Amino acid sequence: MRARGFTALSPLPPSDRARSVKLALADFISRSKLAPGDRLPTERQMTEGLAVGRSTVREVIRQLQAMGIVESRKGSGTYLLRELSADAIHLPLTINATSLRDRLLQTLDVRRGLEIEASSLAAQRRNDEDLRSISARLEEMERAHLEVGSAGAEDLAFHLAIYDATQNPMFRQLLEQMREAFRSFFDKPFDRPDFASRSFPFHRKLYEAIVARSAGAARELTSAILAITEEDIKEMSR
Repeated sequence: MRARGFTALSPLPPSDRARSVKLALADFISRSKLAPGDRLPTERQMTEGLAVGRSTVREVIRQLQAMGIVESRKGSGTYLLRELSADAIHLPLTINATSLRDRLLQTLDVRRGLEIEASSLAAQRRNDEDLRSISARLEEMERAHLEVGSAGAEDLAFHLAIYDATQNPMFRQLLEQMREAFRSFFDKPFDRPDFASRSFPFHRKLYEAIVARSAGAARELTSAILAITEEDIKEMSR
């Protein structure tokens, strides 16, 4: 993490302050060449530099946190998690569901569209580095599954590696936008460590399909994994 000098912030006009703060911050990040992991200016520095109220700055930070762009660490500051520019389009996501069952099923619909296509593209576009990454994540997932019967974080890392193998950064960015909803799948839903455990063997077969550049098989195996997940949501939520 690098410390930066904050001298490029200028006062803003009075209209539409939150949007202006967001654009000014994006411009500042771009011109300062801040990278993920770097610390942003403090609330006080932004308030004084942009000539806006602290409540406006805090609202913008909350919005950027919800989008997975920044992270506030107590006693340390606010850090950039991924790139932000004035030209980027950021889509906040809200899921209105009163029950875990409904939230999981709604999110599963989106996962199905993203992950089936991502697996197919990964099989077509993966390179040797991608295969090493997917293989390493798979081994970590298998080890966790065998040791504790559950592999939530490791399962997520495996699918993220497949997203990266598409060579299209929007897949990972979309997952970041939905990180809270997706996290429900990887935090022992219904307090059941065996949730979707029947899909475990299909993950190695999916890896093998990607190795073989078999886009069709990759799609079918991803569909099978998600079908088991849907069955368990419905069964375990009764």
